[in-house]
Amino acid sequence: MAFKKYVYDGSKKFNIGKCSTDETSLCVDRKDAEAKLAKNIEEIDKLQEKLYAEKKEGVIFLFQAMDAAGKDGTIRAVLSALSPHGVHEVAFKAPSSDELAHDFLWRVASKTPAKGEIAIFNRSHYEDVLIGKVRELYRSQANARRIDLDQVIENRYEDIRNFEEYLYHNNVRTVKIFLNVSKDEQARRFLSRIEEPEKNWKFSGSDYEERAYWDAYQEAFESAINATSTKHCPWYVVPADHKWYMRYAVSEIILATLKEMDPRFPEVTPERLATFANYKEELLKELPKEKTEKAEKAEKAEKSEKKPMVKKPVKKEENKPEKKEVKKPAKKAKK
Repeated sequence: MAFKKYVYDGSKKFNIGKCSTDETSLCVDRKDAEAKLAKNIEEIDKLQEKLYAEKKEGVIFLFQAMDAAGKDGTIRAVLSALSPHGVHEVAFKAPSSDELAHDFLWRVASKTPAKGEIAIFNRSHYEDVLIGKVRELYRSQANARRIDLDQVIENRYEDIRNFEEYLYHNNVRTVKIFLNVSKDEQARRFLSRIEEPEKNWKFSGSDYEERAYWDAYQEAFESAINATSTKHCPWYVVPADHKWYMRYAVSEIILATLKEMDPRFPEVTPERLATFANYKEELLKELPKEKTEKAEKAEKAEKSEKKPMVKKPVKKEENKPEKKEVKKPAKKAKK
């Protein structure tokens, strides 16, 4: 696994201050990364088709990041090529009043995928231990008097671990990807949103206001990743300063996950195959005669193409002794 160093499964501690945001060690350069990404997308598409057909396991690809890290662009670049059948994206915004009236996992539980499906979470239940922790939103929400507010975040870590493990035991994997962007790179991307008219819509004053809490968010990400990294539901911390590299690395993670799931097309039983001949015969009866004749010719042509060409052995002539030319004696001249 080339990206092993990005994996946090509980066996090592994540230190966000020591984690590179701009390294590009998995490829030679941008051109190499884009070529590999294109190849990976083709493989991901084929595996997703098998996953949907088999309907034995579901998977959540969950993205968390600071603003402007590139979640939307990465999702589009890597996953938008998939068939819409069995794939859905959910963008979790600030909870509604209805959602706040329930437990914090309520709005997420209903969005988990069925067997054979892929769910893409653009933000997720982790918002409740990220912005929820940084801004202490839980303190202004309705809570029973027995709730110890100082233990809310720790309790949520435990609830998240149990929830994701529960899903794993019920045929749904959770793949958690943190796009790790630097503070300087975020500033550059904010500036491009301000300076380029076509990107103005992406920028809001609230984005800049949240930037003031940068250090608190970094600590919140570090704590959340360390508290919820498990063997079955690991975190992947991907360098995000170079978008081209980030997208390629994410494609490697998704491809490796689907390969490990090993989806297969369902096998057709001999009994079911035996019925196909009857269906074929009935369908051919429904078509005009000329069309059926064409179909039969096409089928014969297809069969002949599949037959291997057998070359007849060329008989070699046996080596016969060469005939020696016998010179006749010259005639004597008459006297």
